[in-house]
Amino acid sequence: MPADRLHLVRHGEVHNPERVLYGRLPGYRLSDDGRRMARQAAEYVQSLERPVSTLVCSPLQRTRESAEPFTELFGLEPRVDDRVIEPTNVFEGRRMKRALMNPLNWRHLRRPSRPSWGEPYASVIARMDAAMTDAWESVPSGDVVIVSHQLPIWITHLAVAGLPAKHDPRHRRCALSSVTSFEKVDGVWREQNYAEPATTAGSIDVGAV
Repeated sequence: MPADRLHLVRHGEVHNPERVLYGRLPGYRLSDDGRRMARQAAEYVQSLERPVSTLVCSPLQRTRESAEPFTELFGLEPRVDDRVIEPTNVFEGRRMKRALMNPLNWRHLRRPSRPSWGEPYASVIARMDAAMTDAWESVPSGDVVIVSHQLPIWITHLAVAGLPAKHDPRHRRCALSSVTSFEKVDGVWREQNYAEPATTAGSIDVGAV
């Protein structure tokens, strides 16, 4: 038997005083509030009173740090999986409003359905599905926790729901330290629940691609 449920957990707030789109740039750690949010996410999963069998995270610092409360509460060391990482983006290191005012950057917006500014949505969907399936099948029972990023989690939601991948990034339902839960039934992913256990009022959330 494989796992029972899989939880995609977004990382907590990142220390980003310049408010840039940080993407895969190194050195972007959790803020103090971000660490609190990550703890709240882990405590929420613990409150479900379901055994957690494995913990996976992306290689970026903010997801590794967001996995730490899960290690503390469940006694699991995270396995790093590059497939659940943030997508690439040509605007990394820039403030988006300023970048979009420059006509030289408009060429990157020519195909929003792909999208033309970064990794194709189809690629993100495929690698997330592969990582989720491997994690699901790696344990005989219990739940799986994968700590990832906003776009990979949201695009997975869209794919599972049978919705188009093209979307407005401003309208994603994937808050900091949110938990999106799935089950696999007859080989098909089904979304089971979405929760926002962390207190995020006043947080800075401008760095997602």
